[in-house]
Amino acid sequence: KRVSELAVIILFAPLLVIIASIIAVAIRIESPGPALFRQSRTGLKGARFTMLKFRSMITGSDKENRFAEKNDKRVTRVGKVLRRLRLDELPQLWNVYRGEMSLIGPRPEQEEFTQRFEQIIPFYRFRHSVLPGITGWAQVMYGYAASDEQTRGKLAFDFYYIKHMSAWLDLVILVKTLRT
Repeated sequence: KRVSELAVIILFAPLLVIIASIIAVAIRIESPGPALFRQSRTGLKGARFTMLKFRSMITGSDKENRFAEKNDKRVTRVGKVLRRLRLDELPQLWNVYRGEMSLIGPRPEQEEFTQRFEQIIPFYRFRHSVLPGITGWAQVMYGYAASDEQTRGKLAFDFYYIKHMSAWLDLVILVKTLRT
């Protein structure tokens, strides 16, 4: 899985660099601040890593950790397009390249949320038995979780993925992600 992910990233690197450059310029033109957003996330075996995303919100909106809302006022115009097309996730390919993430797996969660979920949701830590992914079974089957209760529901899909991990399931997730 790791070798095939690296091959895909290297193969598409020239195109990805061009797209990423255009996105970075658009972000910087619309609002001041960095084009990239860095956030500490929980990865494999509970290890902490810095996940990269294109900034889709106004600068300074990351002061408080909370779930993003459907029509969040903090999201910029460019950010709305990036989120709709999932292009804000593109820099995470660097996390995949570094071995901190996989293309497919349970989404990495913010550390503060992880700590709380481990206290209130039984077996939550089990989702850290595999590398987190840019996309995953929970993302394509459940969607976005914006509460503790929705996180419980989404976790069942993460557990399903971990139990049934295979190249075939990864391909199904990839096709469903492209459709999204």
